Amino acid sequence: MTKFEKIKEILLVENEEFRKIAFKHRELDEEIEKLSKKKYLTPEEQLKEAELKKQKLALKDKLLYFIEEYKKNHPEL
Repeated sequence: MTKFEKIKEILLVENEEFRKIAFKHRELDEEIEKLSKKKYLTPEEQLKEAELKKQKLALKDKLLYFIEEYKKNHPEL
């Protein structure tokens, strides 16, 4: 297990906000996956897919922020 994975696991257990963001990130990933399995997307679905990807990226940035903060506060890892 990498340092990154170890910190992620710790935060999933110890930090409720991180856990909620990670859960929402997974939900968005599933929605994007459903859309990507379609052979063709309507213009509305294309817009929805783009918006979901933006939201997912924003959540990923938040998750990475939590991980970086944890690293700073726990240099022993």
